Amino acid sequence: MQHSKPRRFDNAINASSMADIAFLLLIFFLVTTKIVEEQGVFVKLPPWDPTQQPVDLNENNVLSIKVNALNQLMIEGQISDFSNLRSRVKSFIMEPVREPDEAVVSLQNDRGTHYQTYVLAYNEIKAAYSELWDAWAEQHFGRPYDELTSADQKTVRDKIPLVISEAEPTEIGEQKQD
Repeated sequence: MQHSKPRRFDNAINASSMADIAFLLLIFFLVTTKIVEEQGVFVKLPPWDPTQQPVDLNENNVLSIKVNALNQLMIEGQISDFSNLRSRVKSFIMEPVREPDEAVVSLQNDRGTHYQTYVLAYNEIKAAYSELWDAWAEQHFGRPYDELTSADQKTVRDKIPLVISEAEPTEIGEQKQD
């Protein structure tokens, strides 16, 4: 009987299909992954008119709202809370000393203001207008603003136009607070 040498096992791993598996996994994740797009603030800007001259506004018709780099709200020079913003905007627009179409809401932020804080302030201002439109529509048409025809909605917007002036951001608080 002949003594044979013990068989030596090869420790190499067959990786010939490893690239195919990695490629299939890559395709799988590319196809199944949902890319979330950041939503911004949708604002319809007025058409550009190079012949239009700047309008001088009566300061009594402008509500000044500022948000600083520390995300603090200031309305007409006084520190305020965001929970009061909507009611302050509504009462300013509907003050009996002026017509609602003369009211201008001026929003100014610092370059260090968080985006979420800016959106919160902007949404509260828009919500104030929306509530005023609903109240005016109910009073004059007997239905909420959203249920009106487009012609009636235009009538409401003409009576209480959405006028938000966004002032150039300040650079007082350069540091960002996270």
